[in-house]
Amino acid sequence: MLELKKKPLFNPDGDIDVRNRRMINGNTTNLNDFNNMKYSWVSDWYRQAMNNFWVPEEINLGTDVKDYPGLREEERRAFDKILSFLVFLDSIQTANLPAIGEYVTANEINLCLSIQTFQEAVHSQSYSYMLDTICEPQKRMEVLYQWKNDPYLLERNTFIGNLYNEFQKDKSPVTFMKTVVANYILEGVYFYSGFMFFYNLGRNHKMPGSAQEIRYINRDENTHLWLFRSIILELKKEEPELFTDDLINVYRDMIKQGCEQEISWGHYAIGDGVPGLNKQMITDYIQYLGNLRCQNLGFDPIYEGHEEEPASMSWVSQYSNANMIKTDFFEARSTAYAKSSALVDDL
Repeated sequence: MLELKKKPLFNPDGDIDVRNRRMINGNTTNLNDFNNMKYSWVSDWYRQAMNNFWVPEEINLGTDVKDYPGLREEERRAFDKILSFLVFLDSIQTANLPAIGEYVTANEINLCLSIQTFQEAVHSQSYSYMLDTICEPQKRMEVLYQWKNDPYLLERNTFIGNLYNEFQKDKSPVTFMKTVVANYILEGVYFYSGFMFFYNLGRNHKMPGSAQEIRYINRDENTHLWLFRSIILELKKEEPELFTDDLINVYRDMIKQGCEQEISWGHYAIGDGVPGLNKQMITDYIQYLGNLRCQNLGFDPIYEGHEEEPASMSWVSQYSNANMIKTDFFEARSTAYAKSSALVDDL
């Protein structure tokens, strides 16, 4: 299969007929024309993503500063490890998305990737803000770079990092597609045991600011998941040779591997010592998510008997609503945004 064509930045000979626009290997002018889009869903996505704008420092972490030293040892250990993992994920996303965009020849999609890149940078800033606020400088550095020294964390990061690095060397359409699926896995599977941990702290009346920070991040990640699902479905129509039975099995195996890593990570980082969560709950929830992610790409499920959200985890989707009215008792104001509705994670 031929190598992907990198889009030129200045291209006076680019095609202006929207009917000829393609996700990859098209002939784009790079003009941001908001009135002529091939992919009709982009307009809604763009407005939703823009309405999600927020600033990490507007969430008060005063209670978290007092709560953090009093967390159970198992809770504080999980907090540190999960935060280190999330910092890495959003950092590598910020770096990788422009690399993908260099080969996307549908300009409206690149507009979306630009917004996502900005939001991933805001998420990294959020985690830094959390660490700067609740930790001493030495502890902050220890948490920030745990992913380099903890073998479990390093193994997890190596899986996604190697997939991204592969596209740096091999610009074939199949490698591009695997990188897009890797993004889908990161957005749709890799974050979720971390998110559920913070929500579990929140429902146990601990670290409320951190839980609210995660809510806003989760809302953004839902739009990112929607974006990459839509990209994959458009590629499915435009590039059928990238969706042979053999290649679909490759993508399904990638999603399953991502789920298995997420389950193992949840068992290691959270385990059975955190009140309100246990290994079985983590396993059931991630297997359900893996099936949901496959289903929304039109793929067969990967875990038999896990098609429905586990009853024991129904609180996660309820707690993740960033627009749920939550009063900041230190400033007596609502931290919810009225201007934007949360995307339900049914993708």
